[in-house]
Amino acid sequence: MTLSLAAVLAESALRRPEHPALVTTDATLTYAELWTGARRHAAVLRGQGVGPGDRVALLLPNEPCFPMAYFGALALGATLVPIPTTLRTDEIAYVLADSEARVLICTEDARHGHGGAAAARTATPVLTDDALDAGTDSVDTLVPRAPDDIALILYTSGTTGRPKGAMLTHLSVFLNVELGRESPFAMDADDVLLGCLPLFHTFGQICGMNTAFRAGATVVLMERFDGPRALDLMATHGCTVLMGVPTMYLALLAATEHTARPPRLDRAYSGGAALPVAVLEAFEARFGCPIYEGYGLTETSPVVAYNQQAWPRRPGTVGKPIWGVDVAIARSDVDDRIELLPAGEVGEVVIRGHNVMAGYLNRPEATAEALVDGWFRSADLGLLDADGYLRIVDRKKDLVIRGGYNVYPRELEETLARHPAVAQVAVIGVPHDTLGEEVCAVVVPRPGAADEALPGQIVDWCRERMAAHKYPRLAVLTDAMPLGPSGKVLKRELTARFATPGARRP
Repeated sequence: MTLSLAAVLAESALRRPEHPALVTTDATLTYAELWTGARRHAAVLRGQGVGPGDRVALLLPNEPCFPMAYFGALALGATLVPIPTTLRTDEIAYVLADSEARVLICTEDARHGHGGAAAARTATPVLTDDALDAGTDSVDTLVPRAPDDIALILYTSGTTGRPKGAMLTHLSVFLNVELGRESPFAMDADDVLLGCLPLFHTFGQICGMNTAFRAGATVVLMERFDGPRALDLMATHGCTVLMGVPTMYLALLAATEHTARPPRLDRAYSGGAALPVAVLEAFEARFGCPIYEGYGLTETSPVVAYNQQAWPRRPGTVGKPIWGVDVAIARSDVDDRIELLPAGEVGEVVIRGHNVMAGYLNRPEATAEALVDGWFRSADLGLLDADGYLRIVDRKKDLVIRGGYNVYPRELEETLARHPAVAQVAVIGVPHDTLGEEVCAVVVPRPGAADEALPGQIVDWCRERMAAHKYPRLAVLTDAMPLGPSGKVLKRELTARFATPGARRP
C-alpha cells in the first residue's frame, strides 16, 4: 500500500483544474496552476539531489511559494520541516541541525537575514523561492510512500528543554485532513476559507490549507492577519469559513465597530487557546454564524476533538473526539502507566488513535514519556462529562499560551540566564485581556545590577534573540524566588504575586 500526502493537491487539480485554489493580493491561482508550480518546484529540488526521506526545511511566509514548495517536496517523497518565520538565527539553526535538513527553502529576504545566518552556521544549502519559481522542468508522478513513512516533522517544545520534532506520518496527517473535511470542518468545493493563520503552524497548515485543498475549495490567503483587512477580504471574496485563534476573533469584533454591516460567514472554527464564551456569543451575534471550538496538539496531527455539527454545540467545551480517536482522563500524578478516571473527574487528557505521532525525532526518552500504554499523554488537564464532551481546565506543566502560540518557559529561561545582569530567572504567564496570557520574566538581578532601567533592557535584549511570539513583554525584579521543600521555584506563587497590573511594574 502506498500513500502520498501530495495527492491532497494533485487529485484536486485533476478533479477541478480551473477552479480557484489560492487567492492573494496579487493573483488568483487555479488548482492546475498551483499544482504545476508545485511540480516545477519538485523538479528544482530533485536537481539539487533531494529524494525520498530527505528533510526539506521551509522558512516561508503565507504566499503561494509555501504550498508550491510544500507539495513539491512531498511529491518527491521528502519529509517537510516547516519553520516559523518568527524564529531568530539560534532557533532556526537548532531546527536545521536537529532535523539534519537536506536544504532550506526561504525568501530572498530571509536568505540575507536569520535564515541565511542559520543555514551558514549549520552548512545547510539554501534555495530561495525565486530560484524555485525560475524552474522550467516538472515532475510528472508522485514518488510512492508507505502510509507510515514520515511526511512532516513539526517542532514543539516542552518545559524541560529544547524543541522536539514531532514526526507525523502520511497516514496520520491524511486521515486528519480527510476526517476534518467531513467533520468538524464540513468543507466542500464551494467553500471559501479566509487563510489568516500562518501556514507554518499546524492549525493553518493542516486544518486550513490541506483540508481546503482536499475539498477543492478556495483559500483567500493573508500574509499577515489584520482585523480590518480581514473584514475587507471576507466581504470581497465571499468567504464562507473562518479558522482562527481567540485573539483574531477579538480583533475582528473590534474592527466591526467601524463597519456598518460585517460580512456574513457560514461558520467559524476556533482553536489554539480557550475562547471565552462571552467572545463566542458576541461574535456569533455580530457575524450571524456559529463558532465551533476544538482541541488539538502538534503531536496529534493535530485535531483531537471538536464541537461538530452532528451534535449540539456546548460552549466552554472542545466538543467530542473525531472519528477513530479515543480520549480519556488519566491520573496526572502517575507517570509510568495510565490509570483512567471516571467521567466528571479532572486529570490528564490522554489520546490514542490514528492521529498520534510516530514519536519525537532523536528523542527516545521523551517519546517513551509521552507514549505510555498505547496512549499519548497531552500534559493538559481536563474532564469528560457524562455525554462525552471534553473540557480543558488547566495545564499540567507551566506552558504559557500567548495569543494562541505556545510559549515554553524553560526555553526562555535558558536564554535569559545568559544575560549578564541576571542571577536567576523564572518565566511565567500573567493574565492579559486580549492575548489570554502575557509572558513575564521574574528576575533576581546580580549584585549591583538592579536599577530602574533593567526591566526594559531585559525586554529589549530578549526581543533581539527570541521570536516575536515568545519574548517577554514584561520583566519584574525580585530579591528572591519563593522555593518549595525541594528547592523548586514555586511559579504559582509568582503568578499570584504579579498577576495584577499594579504588581507587574518593577
